[in-house]
Amino acid sequence: MSALSPDLNNRVALVTGGSRGIGRAIAISLASAGAAVAVNYRQRGDDASQVVDEIESAGGRAIAVRADVSVGDDVTRMIGEVEDRLGIVDILVNNAGMGAFLDIDNLTEAEFDRTLAVNLKSAFLCTQAVLPGMRARRWGRIVNLSSVAARGAGLVGVHYNASKAGIEGLTRGYAARLGREGITVNAVAPGPIDTEMAAPLKAANVAERLPVGRLGDVDEVAQVVLMIVGNGFVTGQTIPVNGGASFI
Repeated sequence: MSALSPDLNNRVALVTGGSRGIGRAIAISLASAGAAVAVNYRQRGDDASQVVDEIESAGGRAIAVRADVSVGDDVTRMIGEVEDRLGIVDILVNNAGMGAFLDIDNLTEAEFDRTLAVNLKSAFLCTQAVLPGMRARRWGRIVNLSSVAARGAGLVGVHYNASKAGIEGLTRGYAARLGREGITVNAVAPGPIDTEMAAPLKAANVAERLPVGRLGDVDEVAQVVLMIVGNGFVTGQTIPVNGGASFI
């Protein structure tokens, strides 16, 4: 296979927040390239099981694994379960996230803390947990889901801006330290994507303000993730997938 469609046979992937939306599309895409996929979820067990069923129906291997990835003990247990059932994690996609639409007058300390824990701390915890296995093999791919909001005003709120800007800093920091060990770390920054979370964006008619004139599709984000996983020379980068919402 080419770098745009890598051969991931004998590789194990973990996708956090993989039960729906962008995470679901990424999990299915990685499985289609041959990876055994662990589909992480926190609450939506039925949705995660459906993703597993779809992968298995196509001849792939997958498991659903429950964990709150913003909690260190949960992450440790999750990684142990994935290693026991599938093997050492070669590919980590830190996709789990949240984003309550709140303006600055309604944003509370608790909501700010929770957003950073789910969107940013979780990526740190999961990365730290998979690094020993990647370092032992001298091969690894880590992809973090950022957002156009990391570098722009965004519509969700300053808590979301901060969490996604942090993801990009985390990405560059790990990339600089791990490249010589065969581990790449990159971010993908979607713009408005047609998911459940995007309902307020539809109501605001955001698509009409984009150069492409529509919201993005989850498969278009998954395609970029797959490209990054297949390329060992791209690291420390943030790849925008935003329909021209910004040019960086």
